[in-house]
Amino acid sequence: MVTGKRPVALRVAYAATHGGRWTSLRGGGREWLWRGPEPGRHEVRPDDAFVDAGGLEECLPTVRGEPDHGEVWSRPWRDGGPGTAVIERPTFTLTRRIIDSGGVVVADYRLAADPGYRFVWAAHALLDLSPAARLDAPAGTPTRLHPEAAALLPPGSWPTGDPWLTGSWPAPSGLPLDTFGPDDGTALGAVLLDCARVQVIDGADRLTLELECSGQPRSTALWRNLGGWPANGPYRSVGVEPMLGAAFDLADAGPSDAAVVPPTGEVTWRLTISAHRNH
Repeated sequence: MVTGKRPVALRVAYAATHGGRWTSLRGGGREWLWRGPEPGRHEVRPDDAFVDAGGLEECLPTVRGEPDHGEVWSRPWRDGGPGTAVIERPTFTLTRRIIDSGGVVVADYRLAADPGYRFVWAAHALLDLSPAARLDAPAGTPTRLHPEAAALLPPGSWPTGDPWLTGSWPAPSGLPLDTFGPDDGTALGAVLLDCARVQVIDGADRLTLELECSGQPRSTALWRNLGGWPANGPYRSVGVEPMLGAAFDLADAGPSDAAVVPPTGEVTWRLTISAHRNH
């Protein structure tokens, strides 16, 4: 019997009028995007507190901080032609075009803003994964743990006043993050630095996310909520998030931790998502 991996064609759906949110990423009879328990996603107003409806949310110009999950998820985008959606803000204009190219999902982005404009962008993809799923990234990748991880470390491990603690993937500061496992009541965020390609492996299925962008910091953010958040009514949600920048909160971002618009006044990037299945 011949074994190997075969491509699985993916199809995507999105809701431009509701923040550009990706509502489905489906292939081979499987829905990859998780749907959240929070009602009211369709009723949000600009700069409302984040409503966790699942799917993939576009976070720009920050993920954490103000406004929570950025400015664009809570605002309607306008139709810019086939597969294209546009959102215009006082300080930037973001255009996104999504196509299915031979079963591979390709999302091309263009941000126009004044030269020197700093931002963080993340494709906040919440995935529907089994407890056996794992995240494959290059061993030794520098990984920033964010403050909620401090409660999981030995007392005194966290540097006072620092916004993150850096260790090596897959177990920064001794915390194994590459496997998800059953719910254990924890929730933490991490950023894998200079990591533009990761794979999510769940049984026979493999999802590959790859980010291309010249001259900007590329990372992969991880939100690993195993029933530890929110405090009132916790649930399970796992985010694997291609990112421009290296910090969740733009306010914490040092000189090399955010994307910066060059003198041309424009930054372009591409997110490619593909799937395979063992047979």
